[in-house]
Amino acid sequence: MAETSGLPPVRIGTRRSNLAVVQAEGVRAGLQAIAPDRTFEIDAIRVLGDKDTETALYAFGAKSLWTSDLEKKLVTGQLDVVVHCLKDMPTALPDSCELAVIPLRDSPRDALIVKAGLPYTSLDSLPQGAVVGTSSVRRSAQLKRLHPHLKFANIRGNVETRLAKLDDPNGEFTCMIMSACGFERIGLSHRLTQYLSSKNGGIYHAVGQGALALEIRKGDAQTLGLIQPLADRSSTLVCLAERELMRRLEGGCSVPIGVESDWLDEAGHVLNLRAIVVSLDGLQAVEESLSERVSEVDEAVALGQKLAAKLVEAGAGKILDKINANRPAKT
Repeated sequence: MAETSGLPPVRIGTRRSNLAVVQAEGVRAGLQAIAPDRTFEIDAIRVLGDKDTETALYAFGAKSLWTSDLEKKLVTGQLDVVVHCLKDMPTALPDSCELAVIPLRDSPRDALIVKAGLPYTSLDSLPQGAVVGTSSVRRSAQLKRLHPHLKFANIRGNVETRLAKLDDPNGEFTCMIMSACGFERIGLSHRLTQYLSSKNGGIYHAVGQGALALEIRKGDAQTLGLIQPLADRSSTLVCLAERELMRRLEGGCSVPIGVESDWLDEAGHVLNLRAIVVSLDGLQAVEESLSERVSEVDEAVALGQKLAAKLVEAGAGKILDKINANRPAKT
């Protein structure tokens, strides 16, 4: 497209996986519709979490595996905006960056994906000793609690890589658990065997799962003004409540904290936030919920804080303290 605005291209950063690029392309299309006279370029890079696809996420601790390399380019001006999966973003961002926009959220649910050729149609149908592939202790802890007959093995990599590992006839995996929207976004919905939730399979999803996040340099008013029309009010309030819950519990993608959120009225005024914290062996769990009127960011944040306090009072803090104390060292 010929440059007509006289302004430089807007540089959009993302990870190099097919899913990440598809997500960034969607954001670019949205921005192009908003500003047809501007040029938008995508810069896809390999980040730390992509370079090490063998180490279990739990062993990394709270390290910014998916964000730090992109944030370095953002801070130095090589990028103007970064597209993340919100669930991959730590709750504490660098002082020079800010979470600017959360677009309309897709389905936050997890899904069961069964090895090609096997007859199983649900978690309940899996046989004794079936091996579930997952890189998430949130998923494995919840499954151990409800399905102790299953076995678990670490599986890392992008969607296509994990599918290849799952479908390998000589591989150990019977099935795997992943975010449903990741498959949907790249046209692989047909591989989803069962959608999961707390009422179907017993799995609460990750904080922010299904949502994208647009991160910019703090104080970059020009970029903020450009991307602001992509923000979705309902998704933003729900996700900020979930993130505040996680921040108060000092959790992350490597800690077994699961959530679910629903608006209890059609007008979107009363938000019900539910959460679970599970020990790694699945033997201990604390579940709590809270509903309050939420129409502003500070009310969403307050809801997350209150539910976190309720969970801690019920024993979640002790579970998380033990998990963090026993976390293996990453050299």
